Amino acid sequence: MRIALIDCGTNTFNLLIVELNNDKSFETIFSTSVSVKLGDTTINKGYISADSFQRGIKTLNDFRENINKFQVQKILAYATSAIRDAKNKEDFINKVYLSTQIHLEVIDGNRESDLIYKGVKAALSLKKSNSLIMDIGGGSIEFILANIHGVLWKQSFSIGVARLNQKFIHSDPIKLNEIKLIYNYLNQELLPLFEAVKKFPPIELIGSSGVFESIIELIHFEFNGDKLVDSKNEYHINFDLFINIFKIILNSTLDQRAKLKGLINMRIDTIVISCLMIDFILNSFSLKCIRMTTFSLKEGALFELMEKNSN
Repeated sequence: MRIALIDCGTNTFNLLIVELNNDKSFETIFSTSVSVKLGDTTINKGYISADSFQRGIKTLNDFRENINKFQVQKILAYATSAIRDAKNKEDFINKVYLSTQIHLEVIDGNRESDLIYKGVKAALSLKKSNSLIMDIGGGSIEFILANIHGVLWKQSFSIGVARLNQKFIHSDPIKLNEIKLIYNYLNQELLPLFEAVKKFPPIELIGSSGVFESIIELIHFEFNGDKLVDSKNEYHINFDLFINIFKIILNSTLDQRAKLKGLINMRIDTIVISCLMIDFILNSFSLKCIRMTTFSLKEGALFELMEKNSN
């Protein structure tokens, strides 16, 4: 069976097409990520702007063309933070269906966390000790505390990079007072995470795709670290090299970041806030072990489907 998995995130729309084999394995047929920036300028106002609306529809029409081209038999399409919080979400969902015959399932933060966990679990081995999984999105961030036995705690926070970028960053490069405001804000917004970490202290941070892929690429080009390859789903991020990348990003202008090898265009404007969030988590919980996986929500949905089909 050929399956298409679509993740309509706040900044990026992702399409993964796979062939499911009889031996419960799968083969990737096609994969793409498109910078849609659905929350561009209006995410904190709670609606999808006209321009963002049209970008989203166009991207899903392009996805439909590839779905038809590769003769997909089943489509699973999920909409997350920007769409679920938008006042005009029903207009968008209806327009998508009329235009593409793709039914978007709007999922809440709890369901989003579940799928992210399933994707991470499929990509790497969790340990007997606790890990803190972090998925940085444009509209929300998901945190999951888990170990080899399963999920201990999870929560989605509506403090994604698009929201915080629009709320706090007004300088280029970012100013010290803006950083302080962001860290103070995170201290308040993430109080439930602090309580959970007291109960289930982690020994490592696991990053789920997205910006963590860019960090791997930046380390590769700046310090000759591992390169992202399709055949590998798990990477270790050297703590000291992350700090070096963090300093480069923090002191850079938008134009300077545009010239950094390994930093794709869609993350040039959000990499600063993303790195600040990672630094905040590492410092807050004294973590120096960092792993990451290229798997996330769409892979989690795939493995969930495969598990259902095997039962």
